[in-house]
Amino acid sequence: MNKEPKIKVGILNETKVEFRLYGNYKTSQGDILTDLYTAEISNENIFLIGNDGKKLLLANFEILEPADENTSFFELIDVTIGVDFHWQRKENQKFKGALQFIIENEKITAVNVINIEDYLTCVISAEMSATSSMELLKAHAVISRGWLLAQIKKGEKINENKTVYKSINETANAYIRWWDREDHKNFDVCADDHCQRYQGVTRANTQYVTDAVEATRGMALTFNGEICDARFSKSCGGVMEKFESAWESVEHPYLQGLADTDNEKAIDLTIEENAENWIRTSPAAFCNTHDKTILSQVLNDYDQETNDFYRWKVEYTQAEISELAHRRSGFDFGEIIDIIPIRRGTSGRITELKIVGTKLVKTIGKELMIRRTFSNSHLYSSAFVIDKDDEQNGIPQKITFTGAGWGHGVGLCQIGAAVMGAKGYNYNKILAHYFPNSKLEKLY
Repeated sequence: MNKEPKIKVGILNETKVEFRLYGNYKTSQGDILTDLYTAEISNENIFLIGNDGKKLLLANFEILEPADENTSFFELIDVTIGVDFHWQRKENQKFKGALQFIIENEKITAVNVINIEDYLTCVISAEMSATSSMELLKAHAVISRGWLLAQIKKGEKINENKTVYKSINETANAYIRWWDREDHKNFDVCADDHCQRYQGVTRANTQYVTDAVEATRGMALTFNGEICDARFSKSCGGVMEKFESAWESVEHPYLQGLADTDNEKAIDLTIEENAENWIRTSPAAFCNTHDKTILSQVLNDYDQETNDFYRWKVEYTQAEISELAHRRSGFDFGEIIDIIPIRRGTSGRITELKIVGTKLVKTIGKELMIRRTFSNSHLYSSAFVIDKDDEQNGIPQKITFTGAGWGHGVGLCQIGAAVMGAKGYNYNKILAHYFPNSKLEKLY
């Protein structure tokens, strides 16, 4: 790879898309566009409607190219951020690069076509505070770049082999599902937390972020000559999780269940008794911090609406949890009698969970499916233990989840990495800690 690649980022998918062009943009037919437009579908075609009411027919997959990449940008109106998370909201977002329109599922998908280094500058600013430590920013630039390049390679292999990416294993007694590549066939990545949080130039890009991306330009982690699928989450909860606990059953030697500490060996949290004790206590770890200065490096304003993430607690009544499990999973369990961990990963996250109901008994997984089933958005993680109280005729009327960590826990722990940066670790040490057996290479 000798040249900086361009990537395609899916921003939103709506029945109509309102947007504003700042500067001149050109269509493939040579039309020059500027100002406010609405993109709509009519008779399976895309039309742009201007402020003056004039309509312009666009081809599917049409790209509006900026006349000047340095000064032109576009704004998308009412982009939903934090999809399905507790802080979901809409905001207007501005983007550099080109704008593409695609018809998908009878809606219009707006796609940003942009240079990867410009994309990374925006991702780092959206994923964490633009005032984070330089070493943390460098580490995140490397893994965000590597993850993206690995996803592109993965997509290319799927297309070359003409295989269908399977992410659901279902039997009469079990429903095991994960989310990864299957959602994005017409672009490389999406703009939300499902991939990497990308909000264009809406978030302030400080010189620090620009310098961190430039200092690591073209650099990514590799293993045996292949680009590492470098994952990250907010808080591992004290021990990192293996890749296969969250996604397909593929082992990556650089994504292992290690302790988020200097020198301690991780306790075996696949054993239920160990996991129970671990989750109910608050062991020392890099990510076990309440230092607001450090946390503000990683958590944007809306992320800081979450106060407890290293250890947390959620309580439900029987009426609440039975309705929630039915609505969110699609399975009618009836009243919930018991919730039993069947399999845990290295971080204590449950990957297979048996739900015993008055109408149905079923095992679900993997970690994200579990998190979605017991929350209107997502539980912070699937590393939890259950307490049942006030049983009536064998049915608990109150169920309490006590949990650890925030996110899937695989790869870099953002809060832990922020603490490492504050303690003086350089980005090479941070990367070596979270991605053992990997090698840092310059790809372009």
